Order: sequence, then C-alpha cells, then structure tokens
Amino acid sequence: MIGGVEARHLRYAIALAEHQHFGRAAASLGIAQPPLSAQIAAVEREVGQRLFDRTPRGVFPTAAGTAFLNRARRALDEISAASVEAGRAARGETGLLRMGFIGSALLDPLPGVLGRFRGSRPDVRLDLREMSSPEAAAALVAGDLDVAVGRGNPRGAGAERLVTVPIGADHLIAVVATSHPFAGRAEITFEQLAAERLIMSAPDQEPAVAAHLRSVFAADTTALEAATTSRDVHTIIGLAACDVGVGLGPARMRLITRGDVWFCDVTPHFRLPDLQLSFRADDTSPVLAAFLDVVRANCRDVGSRLDEVLALHARRSAVPGTTPG
Repeated sequence: MIGGVEARHLRYAIALAEHQHFGRAAASLGIAQPPLSAQIAAVEREVGQRLFDRTPRGVFPTAAGTAFLNRARRALDEISAASVEAGRAARGETGLLRMGFIGSALLDPLPGVLGRFRGSRPDVRLDLREMSSPEAAAALVAGDLDVAVGRGNPRGAGAERLVTVPIGADHLIAVVATSHPFAGRAEITFEQLAAERLIMSAPDQEPAVAAHLRSVFAADTTALEAATTSRDVHTIIGLAACDVGVGLGPARMRLITRGDVWFCDVTPHFRLPDLQLSFRADDTSPVLAAFLDVVRANCRDVGSRLDEVLALHARRSAVPGTTPG
C-alpha cells in the first residue's frame, strides 16, 4: 500500500485504462460497476488529481492519469517480482549458505555434495571456509556458520545445541615417495613409523588424531615432537613426494592421483574419528533444508541416520529438564 492506495486499486485503474469503459473494466475484474466507480473515485481523492476523463465516447486517462498508470504498472511488476523472489527464498533457491570444513573433506564427500547443490541451487551464494574442526564447531555455535564439516563430534560450550551426523568413515594411512624404502609395501607398523621423520596434520587441526598418535607413541614421542605439521592433506602428500618424511593422513588421500608417491596402510588398523556434518538444531533456513536434502541423496546411509538424529533431538527438546544431544 502507498498512502491509501492498495495494489488492487492499481489494478482497477489499469483495467479501466485498457477497457476505456467502467462496465467492461468491471467485468474483466469480476466485480460490479458501482464498486469500481467508487474505488476509482477514492483513488483520485487520495492522489489529489483527476486521473480519468469521463466522456460520452469512453473513459480516458488524463495527463496525471497517464503518469500515475506508468508508475502503477511498474509497481505491480515489482510486487509480482517480489512474490516470485519470496517463493524462491521459501524453497531455498536463493540465499546464503556458510560452511566451514576441514581440507580432507574436499576429497570426499564435499565434491559430490557441493557439485549437486550448486547444480540444483545455482542462485544460492556459498561462503566456504577451510577451518580446523574445533574452529568450525565454535563458529557454528556462535552463528557465524550454517554448516560445519569436521572430524569427530563437536565439543565445548553450546555443542549440545547442534545436530551432528556422520557423513564418512576413514582410517589412517601413510604416504611416501616412490624412492622411499616403504614404497611398494601394502602396510607398515607404528613401530616402523617411530623411527621415521613424520609429516602430519597439526594437533590443533586434528586434535583427536593427535591424541591417538600420542597414546600409540607413548613410550617414545620423539617422532611426534619432531614431526613436520601441515593443515592440508595436499601439503602432506607433496612433502612426502619430496622425501621429507612419511606422511600420515586419512585413507581418502588415495583419491589424489600422483605418480611420485606410494600409499600404504598402517597396522594395527586405526579408524579415524568419523567426518561429521553439524548444524544448529533451531536453524529453520530453507537453504539449509535444501542442502540437507542433497546430503541425504549423495552420502550413503546418511539420510535415515539424519532423520533419526533430528527426531531424537526433537523428542529431547520437548521434555523439560533434558539436554538435546
């Protein structure tokens, strides 16, 4: 509404200008002629100008009416466009999705997930940030992210308000240059690793992995203390290719095809903390809902697990005195 003029008044004036007759205009609008005449008169009073000349030959816009009608048509176009945009936003077709993720998630499953999401929602703007798992969880709790992909369950203040579901299992492997003595082996042991120069994720990037390795090497942590650290699996592989040492990382590193490195398992087998997708339980954003639909379709076994976690969180939230988790 502009002053006392509503969108329907604009439509009435446009119909009258098109039909040049109150009776025909009223019929096209599906209303009786007297109410249309009264509404046009009311608009003229509101505008303070005579918009139409009533003549025996028909009803025609005045100069003021022509100017009014030009604006009216543009206003109705804007209203129509606003309705379309509102519908698109409600369906999650426009808007913003802010995601924090650890680098190894770019090997799998994020390429498939983000690729499909971009294909189905090309007008959604993506704000993507590589972060450590603790950083991403903290930013999610603070409201600076909409989705976090990290390793292990989020911890710390506010983590109980998050919904978290595993989206990928993994285990620890080693990578060496093809000139290294371990090249060609299917597996190596932790005892063998203890005598090597190691390349691994920085403890603040992968705290769960660092804690496990520290427990494994508890008798002698020299190799860990002297390790070269990185925040990116590509750097770990690159340094291993330079024969700087033995790189340690997730098995999904095998997805990186290079002819100058060799991957081998580490025994005893160590399952890394799962890759986890987290979001705030009270986030009702249509863009987030659309993203979760893509995750359901792209990540095996996630769909049913996600629905189970959401249902459990809803039940716990409904019971006074319980903490959702």
